[in-house]
Amino acid sequence: MILTGAQIVIEVLAEQGVDMIFGYPGGSVLPIYEELYHQKHRIRHILTADEQGAAFAADGYARATDRVGVCMATSGPGATNLVTGIASAFMDSVPMVAITGNVPTGLIGQDSFQEVYIAGITLPITKHNFYVTDVNQLADILRKAFAIAQSGRKGPVLVDIPKDISTATAEYEPEPSQTNTYRTKIVPEQIEEATRLINQAKRPVIYCGGGVTASCAGAELAELAGKADIPVTHTLMAAGVMGYGERLNLGMLGMHGWVAANQAIAEADLVLAIGTRFSDRVAQNRRTFAGKAKILQIDIDPSEVNKNVQVDYSILGDVKDVLTALLPKINKRRHPSWMKMIEGWKQEDYHPVDSEEVLKPHQIIGIIGEMTGEEAIYTTDVGQHQMWTAQYLKHLTACNFLTSGGLGAMGYGYGAAIGAKLAKPEKPVIHITGDGSFHMNLTEACTAVSYKLPIITVIMNNSVLGMVRQLQTYFNHGLFMATEPERETDFVKVAEGFGCIGYRATTPAEFREVFAKALKSERPVWIDCIVDREERVLPMIPPGKGVESVIMH
Repeated sequence: MILTGAQIVIEVLAEQGVDMIFGYPGGSVLPIYEELYHQKHRIRHILTADEQGAAFAADGYARATDRVGVCMATSGPGATNLVTGIASAFMDSVPMVAITGNVPTGLIGQDSFQEVYIAGITLPITKHNFYVTDVNQLADILRKAFAIAQSGRKGPVLVDIPKDISTATAEYEPEPSQTNTYRTKIVPEQIEEATRLINQAKRPVIYCGGGVTASCAGAELAELAGKADIPVTHTLMAAGVMGYGERLNLGMLGMHGWVAANQAIAEADLVLAIGTRFSDRVAQNRRTFAGKAKILQIDIDPSEVNKNVQVDYSILGDVKDVLTALLPKINKRRHPSWMKMIEGWKQEDYHPVDSEEVLKPHQIIGIIGEMTGEEAIYTTDVGQHQMWTAQYLKHLTACNFLTSGGLGAMGYGYGAAIGAKLAKPEKPVIHITGDGSFHMNLTEACTAVSYKLPIITVIMNNSVLGMVRQLQTYFNHGLFMATEPERETDFVKVAEGFGCIGYRATTPAEFREVFAKALKSERPVWIDCIVDREERVLPMIPPGKGVESVIMH
């Protein structure tokens, strides 16, 4: 059948099972939006406050569903507003397809109104990107974009479509969506070597990252840990892979990780690095990281092996496949002396003190966890609140904690919450943020109101840029330059202005009371939690140092 380029876009999206697009219209994408109007019974369009919110929402949708998230923007500033969201998805390996319009091909290179070379701009932050010059290739390019986004190590793909390509016509033949069946071939000799290492180790530790979540391999990892009695520590991106109270879970490691987790890495004789990339927030001193251990790295991406830390052994493959191959070969073991050492480190760890007079961050997180249950989805922005959430939320699961880990994008949380709530309307969605991060994207409240999304936003309001100020306290002589903005934003009034419900809490009792009300609300709710600006994220290991330099006070 003969279709326009815009019609082909919608048909291919439907082929790929897309039921929702997050975006913002503009001149260069009007033909596609016109076709969306005619096809709105097939694909729902969500209008966000700006294009960055659309990219973050597509990211949240993808993480909540394990499907490809789709966002769309017009040319020029519309396209460039997507960049931060695309970069965040790239750093965290989130499958996304970003569709941008561009000026007609005859105007390319002439500094036309709202012309920008978005394919070049996003080249370093996408798995691949396409600039479409022939409408006859449009359908195949879009299909390739979806295949690339969700194969191997997942990530974002951009497709830039000039306006005249959207209006041109071509023959279209429907094709069924191709399920990603590609698997890296696992080398048996590598499995045998890994088996020997694990069965002989006396002080083994599993260090797992976001690849375990992306592979849906939490069950296999837990089975391996239990069978071989191996304690598990995780990065921010793997929070929830192991249950909070499980005996073998040492919690998060790295700059703001627990002492027991970091100490175990320092003293281990074998580190199984599974689906993780040795980021600078974990391996802060890469020359001494796991200095007493042999390191075995398991990853789907060959470019990650030996990139940041030199390892002794590696296995290339999907984490789930590798662990499935390993499990039958691993001996059932116990390491009583090793576990006794670890229990001793746990006793020496940082333990915050409760208060009934003022709000303590760990108590806010504790009350949220206590009152929401295991089905809730949590999103965060970036800063102190993000670390407190990862440290203290007790019932995270592998796919219910959405945060910008690699890029650390302030403003991520509200857009991601919108995407997650639209993907999983039956689940409570709790957005935990700080006043600094929230100022960046609070305009997405209009999106939550428009689509009647009862997202609960908990604002840890210390009236400063808390994490940067904490770094200035320890490493910049307490010179608080540009981290005390002295804003006078009244979040309760602003919430009401957007059509949300606003509450304020200054004590744990007040927070418990208003959070209970928020859980029953059918409208978006903001809770302004007044927190002392001197609260710290502890423990903290200074940049470039090891666990021996940990700050506990």
